[in-house]
Amino acid sequence: MSFQVPQNVPFSTTSQRAYEDTHWRQKHSNGHATGGTVGAVTSKINDIFTQEKGLPMYKDKPNNYPPSRRKGILQRRRTPAVIASIALVFLWWMGWLPWSSGRVYDPAEHQHSFFSDHDWSEQREAVKEVFKTSWAGYEKYAWGMDEYHPLTRKGKNMVEGGMGWIIVDALDTAMMMNLTTEVAKAREWISTSLSYTADHDVNTFETTIRMLGGLLSAYYLSTAFPHLAPQLDDDANQPGEDLYIEKATDLADRLLGAYESPSGIPYASVNLNTSHGITSHQDGGASSTAEAATLQLEMKYLAKITGEPHYWHKAENIMKVIDAQRCKDGLLPIFIYPATGQFRGENIRLGSRGDSYYEYLIKQYLQTGKVENIYLEMWDEALEGVKKHLITYSEHASLTILAERQDGLDKPLTAKMDHLVCFMPGTIALGVTEGQTVAEAKARLGSQWTKKHDENLKLAEELMKTCWGMYKVTATGLAPEIAYFKTNNPPRQWQGHTDPNWSPPVSDPLSDDQSAAWRSDYDIHFNDAHNLQRPETVESLFYMYRITKDPIYRQWGWEMFEAFREHEKVVDEVSGKVYAYTSLDTVMNNPVKESKRRDNMESFWLAETLKYFYLLFSDDSFFPLDSNVFNTEAHPMPKFDISGSKVFTTGWQRSTVAPPEPPPGSDGKIVRVDPEEKAKADAAAAAAAEQAAIGVHHDHGHDEAKEREENAENVADSKESPAPNLLNDWKDNIAKVADGATLAREEPQKDRKIPPGRRLDHVD
Repeated sequence: MSFQVPQNVPFSTTSQRAYEDTHWRQKHSNGHATGGTVGAVTSKINDIFTQEKGLPMYKDKPNNYPPSRRKGILQRRRTPAVIASIALVFLWWMGWLPWSSGRVYDPAEHQHSFFSDHDWSEQREAVKEVFKTSWAGYEKYAWGMDEYHPLTRKGKNMVEGGMGWIIVDALDTAMMMNLTTEVAKAREWISTSLSYTADHDVNTFETTIRMLGGLLSAYYLSTAFPHLAPQLDDDANQPGEDLYIEKATDLADRLLGAYESPSGIPYASVNLNTSHGITSHQDGGASSTAEAATLQLEMKYLAKITGEPHYWHKAENIMKVIDAQRCKDGLLPIFIYPATGQFRGENIRLGSRGDSYYEYLIKQYLQTGKVENIYLEMWDEALEGVKKHLITYSEHASLTILAERQDGLDKPLTAKMDHLVCFMPGTIALGVTEGQTVAEAKARLGSQWTKKHDENLKLAEELMKTCWGMYKVTATGLAPEIAYFKTNNPPRQWQGHTDPNWSPPVSDPLSDDQSAAWRSDYDIHFNDAHNLQRPETVESLFYMYRITKDPIYRQWGWEMFEAFREHEKVVDEVSGKVYAYTSLDTVMNNPVKESKRRDNMESFWLAETLKYFYLLFSDDSFFPLDSNVFNTEAHPMPKFDISGSKVFTTGWQRSTVAPPEPPPGSDGKIVRVDPEEKAKADAAAAAAAEQAAIGVHHDHGHDEAKEREENAENVADSKESPAPNLLNDWKDNIAKVADGATLAREEPQKDRKIPPGRRLDHVD
């Protein structure tokens, strides 16, 4: 599961985050990307005669050429030049120029006969070759840098000296692929160049899942799989040097500063040099829920390796604080305050800022030997909540949609799925069988295999189909960042929780027919049509194939891989060879224009996307699910049994009582208070305090009569003007309003008085 780096960290100024947040920062779409012949012709004409603003343009030469000295000649030859230009455009459109291709991606061309075979070693090797090409380009042009820009062949660091963002994140993939030379060079860089002393803040979550997770996974692979990319200087008697675990421990100790908040909810960022947690500069100071609750697998495994339980306790306490609020049906708002541990707003979704909280519930249960039943219970509750509140169906093909409730569970659905949501099919299937195949799980459970297991497995299959459709519906065969869907009015929803005889609607097949009804259910907005090389869909295909053994998931995966390989390749203009793969501005144009290529290769292209493709085409015995758990950045870690341990145990229990009401405004809502009512309440509180103080001996010489007189004066003053505390409350609440969020409000009393100059009516 991959996220774009939040804006409050040094590497947040890239354009990637702006695109990721478009869907919730803007209230109105800027248009739709449409398919079909007419749309394709229009797009080509626009590409020729217009220049889109807001999308990066990458050219080999500058645009500010000096004025030509042969203007007269050009004017005299303008007509022939126009005719020649039209002819060139026609030849380019037809694909008859040697450097152009008018071919449209046809999935039928990629349905090879070997799909039905058991040997997928050719596909596996094809994935390895793409990894090697991507790695070699990075090594040549940006080695050691945290960012790689393949079009300009440059790199950039996020902090001084770099963090090994790409090297560490991709290392275990190279080890899995048995790339000895690449691993040796990476290990040398980690040994000699990697440090965490830069005086700069980094994102707590991203650094944990990518860097800490990458180092822990490298340690695991080097010790448990010494035959993978063996190193000549390694100790034959004790394979797996201490390098990785030493670096991991140093990093984790620095990250612990982020956990030092009043509530125990980690701060969004941390300065690794000072180990000082830093409140988010966005979202009213709140951390995202997914980021706060996606640190546990890494910290628990580190605790197990080192025998140091404080890593475990810090990460585990987050789950206790979150669950203490007893959110309805296990579904959480996407922001939470480190200062109070209270949630902010009511936006509920399993896309960005919400997703991996749910992923880590079932994975924590599996990681520690299936003895921490508390996390299985939380997962089951949340999955039932998802079905009850978030599942809906498309209008024409009845495709299953995992929607959003952007204003709370009692408000309308938004039929929208981030690509990030596509982690969910595989995770649901993982929860059904606990990593075994369906046949193995049924044999193990016997009569305990219930209708609920079948129901959840079918839900996983239908969501997987919808995610695959996000690829199949576009001209390139690649998915956009976000897809909206057309639904009935009102939307059809899951009814299984109220009617035991209810069955979900049957979805249409995703046929290749360009006029098939299912295609009209997808609504891809212009601003959401980019592709960042994300892994979530192939991640779920990997789980779905391993668990169901249905070969269709490998077939879909191969078509996806070929689309990535074809449309995201970067070709050297001199040699004609592919040297890199890059993100795209749009997946709706085929062939892809050079101006539509983004100059960025994400680290998760190597760490996750290609790794999951490689695993999808590998045998089941290669990193089996019954003995490994993958963190949200695809870094494998071993499962371990904590049964009987006195050190590593579940240190908390779920509360059965309703949580206390949070203080007004602590959840980010704007609280409107009538000053007169507040004055009355203050007076009543003062009187109650005075009554309680009667008969209590004071040793400090207080004049009680004078205090009562001052209290009476304060009460009288409060009726003349709003209390200072009220103004402070208003200021604090306004500061907490989210960027573009819709906040619930408490309705004002009749004849409410507002201080001069104070207008809250237009604050959304």
